[in-house]
Amino acid sequence: MSLKQPRTCAIAHSISILGDKWSLLILRDVILHKKTRFKEFKNSKEKIATNILSNRLKSLMEDGLLEKLDPLGSKKSTRYIATNKGISTLPVIIELYLFSIDSIDESVLDESQINIKSQISKNRNLFEGKRKAEYLAFIEELSELKSA
Repeated sequence: MSLKQPRTCAIAHSISILGDKWSLLILRDVILHKKTRFKEFKNSKEKIATNILSNRLKSLMEDGLLEKLDPLGSKKSTRYIATNKGISTLPVIIELYLFSIDSIDESVLDESQINIKSQISKNRNLFEGKRKAEYLAFIEELSELKSA
């Protein structure tokens, strides 16, 4: 007899995958900031512990949101990229951003954050489309470099 209950609510299922702080921040770093390496995630300003980062990367891969670009490479050469399912979280990330950005004093934001705030505020849909296209081009470029 299985101890797992069947999923009956899409929101509960989404929260079980994305409901912790770190998963969405890693996806943000991957999609918006084009971070691909363990060291880059570790150096994010939120300062995730290495054991938590390792666990989150593993669970994001198990859930089909991330994949390794070169799964047979060395640990140092490992790059994590978002899958189509991972990229589909971009609207969620943007909505969470919009939910709270106006409550953060601009004096604590860096240039990149101010730029993102300006772009999203002007045209949220354009920002989303542009960032998705840029990320897909970035993945294509990485894949070409790997096979060269």
